[in-house]
Amino acid sequence: QVQLVESGGGLVQSGGSLRLSCEASGSIFRISVMGWYRQGPGNQRELVAVITSGGSTNYADFVKGRFTISRDNAKSTVYLEMNSLKPSDTAVYYCKIVVDNGGYRYYWGQGTQVTVSS
Repeated sequence: QVQLVESGGGLVQSGGSLRLSCEASGSIFRISVMGWYRQGPGNQRELVAVITSGGSTNYADFVKGRFTISRDNAKSTVYLEMNSLKPSDTAVYYCKIVVDNGGYRYYWGQGTQVTVSS
């Protein structure tokens, strides 16, 4: 079984910064893609950013230039550095990883609340 533990959410003023972390543990041979998604009030869950095992990244247009995704493979951890936060960034942020244990399977974190006040 694989567990994901997220941390780093909270309340911040508009223009502020936060750093989210998501650490994976359990029965993991290799982690392929790691990513962050978010779900705002009344909205569907949407992609924020993803990073491959090779370090290639992809961002949603609404966070380009403000958010940075990174990963530490030795720690099985993915990070999301969020700068210039806006009230529209308010959401529950979820990490998602794809684990390769001879077959691919994905896992979600429990979510962490990010609230940006104006």
